Amino acid sequence: MDGFFPGSLFILLLILVVAFWIFGFVIRKLLGVEKLKWFSNTYVNERHKNLDRSVRVIFIILFLFGNYYTFTNESIGTYSYLIPWFVIIILLLISDLLRAFMEWKYAENKRDYIATIAELLFWICVTSLLILTDFFSLL
Repeated sequence: MDGFFPGSLFILLLILVVAFWIFGFVIRKLLGVEKLKWFSNTYVNERHKNLDRSVRVIFIILFLFGNYYTFTNESIGTYSYLIPWFVIIILLLISDLLRAFMEWKYAENKRDYIATIAELLFWICVTSLLILTDFFSLL
């Protein structure tokens, strides 16, 4: 925590948001795919909507259980998959994989799933980099 400045973390997060936006814009432009709105639930069809909601409910239950277990037990080493941030990352991963599968199977524009997978791979790389570098030593 020596020299920790909250502004530097804010600047890093701002840079990441811009990088994700630019990557998504470029990849979707190259593939000729419709841009998705941020923080919106756009579903391919009704089945996708039901499956996505089911996945979210399961992960909310896991998140609550993981929070309870993490904060009530002192030795969490064996069950580190219950740590709340890990559950959230897995939820986002599974949700995007479900979206890519449903786009591949049912979408009108068959290149939608390629853009979704490319964005997911970019997200995985950046998230892994942040975790491995401890947010570039900002935390």
